[in-house]
Amino acid sequence: MTARLADIAAQAGVSEATVSRVLNGKPGVAATTRESVLAALDVLGYERPVRLRRRSAGLVGLITPELDNPIFPALAQVIGQNLTRQGYTPVLATQTPGGSTEDELTEMLVERGVSGIIFVSGLHADTSADMQRYDQLRGQGVPFVLVNGFSPKVRAPFVSPDDRAAMRLAVTHLAALGHTRIGLALGPKRFVPVLRKTEGFRQGMREQLGLTPEESDELIEHSLYTLEGGQAAAEALIGRGCTAVICASDMMALGAIRAARRQGLAVPRDVSVVGFDDSPLIAFTDPPLTTIRQPVQAMGQAAVRALLEEIGGTPAPHSEFIFLPELVVRGSTAAGPQGQSPPARRAPADVPAGG
Repeated sequence: MTARLADIAAQAGVSEATVSRVLNGKPGVAATTRESVLAALDVLGYERPVRLRRRSAGLVGLITPELDNPIFPALAQVIGQNLTRQGYTPVLATQTPGGSTEDELTEMLVERGVSGIIFVSGLHADTSADMQRYDQLRGQGVPFVLVNGFSPKVRAPFVSPDDRAAMRLAVTHLAALGHTRIGLALGPKRFVPVLRKTEGFRQGMREQLGLTPEESDELIEHSLYTLEGGQAAAEALIGRGCTAVICASDMMALGAIRAARRQGLAVPRDVSVVGFDDSPLIAFTDPPLTTIRQPVQAMGQAAVRALLEEIGGTPAPHSEFIFLPELVVRGSTAAGPQGQSPPARRAPADVPAGG
C-alpha cells in the first residue's frame, strides 16, 4: 500500500498524505489537486475507490452493430468528430457475431463512467426486444440517444432517416423509367426501419402504379442485410419477373447485382438496382450504384447535440428527429424493357458485384 501511495504521489506531484486524504474522501483538498490524484490513479492503472467513481465529463459511448456495412463506420466517424469538437472523447463499442451483446457493452461503458451513450441501430429498432433495458439505463442517470429505429416505450431522443419517403423516392424514379415490376429486398420484418420501408414502398407502388398493398407485398422479399442476403432476395424477385430491385442497404444492392449477373443478366440493361445508404466508395462500383443517401452528417450532428443537451441538464424533447433522404442517380438504373415481360436469361456470367 505504501509503495502504491508513493507511486501515485510521484505521478500527481503531491505528498503521500494528500493522496491518502483523497483516497479516503477526506475534506481539505483543493479540487484541482483531487483531480490530479484521480488522474494519476487512471494513468497508473489503479481502480478508483467506488465512492470516487464519478461519471467522466469527457467520455461518450457509441455502440454500433458490426462494421462490415460501411454506413456504420461513416456514422461513427461523423459522431466521433462532432464529439471531439465539443471536447468529449468517443468510446466506440462494436457488436460482433459471437462477441459482446448490446447489454454487455452498455454495462461496460457505464462501469467506465461515460457521460452518455449513443446507440446506432440497436435493440431499440427491434420490435421484439424488451425496452425495459433503456428504462434501467435512464434510472442509472446515464443520458442516451437512439439512432435508426423508434419505440414509443422509450423516453429518449431518436434520430432517423425518413424510410417511408426514401422508398417513395426510389419507386417514383423506377416507375418514371418505365418499370412496373419493381421488387423490394429488405431485412427481417421485426425491425422498425424495415416496417417503415415496407409502408413507403406500398404507398409509392399505389401512387405510381396503382397496386394494392397485397399486390405490392408479393414483390417484397425479406433476407439479411448482407451481400449474400441481397443476392438471395434478388434471385427470388427476378424469378418473379421483377425488372428493378430496391434494396434496403448498399451491401444488399451489391448482392442484387451479383444475382443478376449470375443469371446472365446485365445491370442496368436487363435489371435496374437501387441501394440505400450511399456508403463511402459506392459511387465507384461497377456500375456506379444508384442509391438513397442517408443524411449521415445531419443525423450525426443531431444525435450529438441532443445528447450534450441531456448531459448539460437540458433534456432534449423525447421525440424523433426525422431527416429527409436524397436520391442519388448513377449507373445502375435505366429504362425498363418494353412490355415488362420477364428479362430473357443469357448464359451465366459469374462476375461478382463491383468487379
